[in-house]
Amino acid sequence: MKIITTYTKCPTAVARKALVMPTAVSLLALALAASFPAQANTEAGQFSVSPFVGLHKFESKQNLEDSFTYGIRLGYSFTEHWALEGAVSFVGSDVDDATLTDPAKGQFSSPADSVDLMLYQLDALYHFRPRSKLSPYVVFGYGAADYSPSISDKNMSTFNLGVGAKYWIAENLALRFDLRDHFVSEVFSDGFHNVSATMGVTFTFGGSTSKTRNEPVVRPSPAPRPAVVEEKVIALTFDDIHFDFDQSTLTSEAKALLQTSVKTLKENPKTKVRIAGYTSASGTAEHNQALSERRATAIENYLIDQGISNRRLSTIGYGNTRPVSYETDPSNQNSVAAKENMRALFEIVVE
Repeated sequence: MKIITTYTKCPTAVARKALVMPTAVSLLALALAASFPAQANTEAGQFSVSPFVGLHKFESKQNLEDSFTYGIRLGYSFTEHWALEGAVSFVGSDVDDATLTDPAKGQFSSPADSVDLMLYQLDALYHFRPRSKLSPYVVFGYGAADYSPSISDKNMSTFNLGVGAKYWIAENLALRFDLRDHFVSEVFSDGFHNVSATMGVTFTFGGSTSKTRNEPVVRPSPAPRPAVVEEKVIALTFDDIHFDFDQSTLTSEAKALLQTSVKTLKENPKTKVRIAGYTSASGTAEHNQALSERRATAIENYLIDQGISNRRLSTIGYGNTRPVSYETDPSNQNSVAAKENMRALFEIVVE
């Protein structure tokens, strides 16, 4: 790489002076953003204006002092993840060691005492979480580096790679932070790695949401209200589950019926049920109470295993009280009435 040090002012010196008032740039961007509809986060079809300030750190072999940088970025989002951004920034620096008499290639030395740098960049941004309050991204791009005095007899290019984040504090306003590595060189030659850390704000306008928001809304004339408004009622049915005598283990027939209940509960995710267990009249009240509770719990555990949340389920046992059929002979455990009472059923909970 042929890098030489000359000291003739380049034709862009006048253009650089146009950026000496970043506050004016920020106020202009604010006024521009305020004239458009508010927009939330990053989305397709969105424009952005991002004034910024920060620190530019030069590689030591350039013999330049680290200095403040400022500029502005103008962007357009093609999708909610991908955006293209043009940027221009200015760095005003001083020669670090003014006594240097034998500068290496690309080093600044006397008689130069101050050096201006303009960076022109076209960058691509990828946002990882465009709809989140904190939206990190990666950025990479290509541009031109313009030193005054010049450090090369050829055009200087800059390749930059970095990371950043936007923190949304309003619908169309975000704080923004960037950290980038600028590789400055003659094209396809060795060069310098300079690092910049900047912060600023991003104003956004346009985008798909705002287009929808600006479309005229046609509201039909309200229809006359009926005297009584009937609510739509969805009837849910659950099969009773029967057990063998003095058992709380689910039979294969019971599990087959419960699959239908599982399907009903999954199709109605807001429905909560209470599982009530019962027994036949045979046995003591204490024994039957415990048996009815175990039967209800067995069904609850099966439903949970099938993916139903336990927050939607509760259990209760009624023992041999509240029989569905009267048993004329409680000792006959095989009677039709006894088998009908050896059951558990679902009660829909209304909150």
